[in-house]
Amino acid sequence: MSDFQQKARAAEAAMREVFDATPLQRNEHLSERYDANILLKREDLTPVRSYKLRGAFNAMRKVLARGGDAPVFVCASAGNHAQGVAFMCRHFGVEGVIFMPVTTPQQKIGKTRIFGGDNVRIELTGDYFDVTLASAQDYCARHGGHFLSPFDDEDVIEGQASVMVEIERDLGGMPDHIVMPVGGGGLSSGVTSYVADRADITLVEPAGGASLKAALMAGAPVRLDHVDNFADGAAVAQIGARTFARLAHLDPGQVVTVNEDRLCTTMIEMLNIEGIVLEPAGALAVDALKDMRNRIRGKTVVCVTSGGNFDFERLPEVKERAQRHSGVKKYFILRLPQRPGALKDFLALLGPEDDIARFEYLKKSARNFGSVLIGIETSRTENFDRLLPALTDAGFTYRDITDDQVLAEFLI
Repeated sequence: MSDFQQKARAAEAAMREVFDATPLQRNEHLSERYDANILLKREDLTPVRSYKLRGAFNAMRKVLARGGDAPVFVCASAGNHAQGVAFMCRHFGVEGVIFMPVTTPQQKIGKTRIFGGDNVRIELTGDYFDVTLASAQDYCARHGGHFLSPFDDEDVIEGQASVMVEIERDLGGMPDHIVMPVGGGGLSSGVTSYVADRADITLVEPAGGASLKAALMAGAPVRLDHVDNFADGAAVAQIGARTFARLAHLDPGQVVTVNEDRLCTTMIEMLNIEGIVLEPAGALAVDALKDMRNRIRGKTVVCVTSGGNFDFERLPEVKERAQRHSGVKKYFILRLPQRPGALKDFLALLGPEDDIARFEYLKKSARNFGSVLIGIETSRTENFDRLLPALTDAGFTYRDITDDQVLAEFLI
């Protein structure tokens, strides 16, 4: 057994004083779909609904074990890391200062306050995370606080590896394949280091934040020019230096990137069918199975559902993106003749399963035609195969803007 494996096991054993191991559950729905034995490692069921408290616990216990006066623990986070640190500050009875962007949703700020109680102080600063991070590091430099990195810290990496310690114990050995999300790399580098060559590993990134894939292609961590923050728990502009050192040996083919709109279909499916609430990053591993069907058939596969901190105010957005990706909802700019009965003619072309979800029209004076922004929902994608030719045959001119990123941003 390697030194890292021993440390990860020791960290996992120490955690049992604070919270129970998360369940490893066979999922019948996914197992049947992919003709494999699919198990979910439910990190969304920790006390803070993510795995982040593992690394925070391990890093803090090691600092405190050195003796002397307990430092002020400082972190910068807009979500799961903040909640994990707050929870552990309260557990250890130490002071924490948590820097969060001003734009952080009140739900996340409130949960962090609840977990930390009187042991933490929240500082809201900066519209963007880079500003928040700089403020936290500046605070440490001025006041001597101990900065707790969300991922780029050996003790944090070691703590996150405890996920795999539990999986191995529950299975009585290694699964054939492990699928997990990767953002800054704390979880993925910890699990990969613990597993070594004893199982196949696939890491999953959101397409709008594929920092590990970029680093593997470049041979070193690189900073992405733009990050889509939809899957905020895994959308990181640059993977950590320490975490990448543990992942640099991977083949780029072991990293799967997932489209954020397709990810929404998995979130909705897991909620509707399984009653499991997953945040976007927490659904990455499950969504990646769609690209792995042939590789996992007949095998035992563990998917790490890394978090369930989902603000239900985002549900309409998730549903919208899922419908658009599935092809059952489309948006058009329709050229409508400005004459009596034109709208009635258009409505007559709709089928029994077609529904108007949005309609914006302003009659223009001294013009023969007006423009309509219209959204149409239907139950099956095939219905659009009938509707669109019918519009053309009836003389209606239209433009499908469903996938037009620029227009969609301003109009939809």
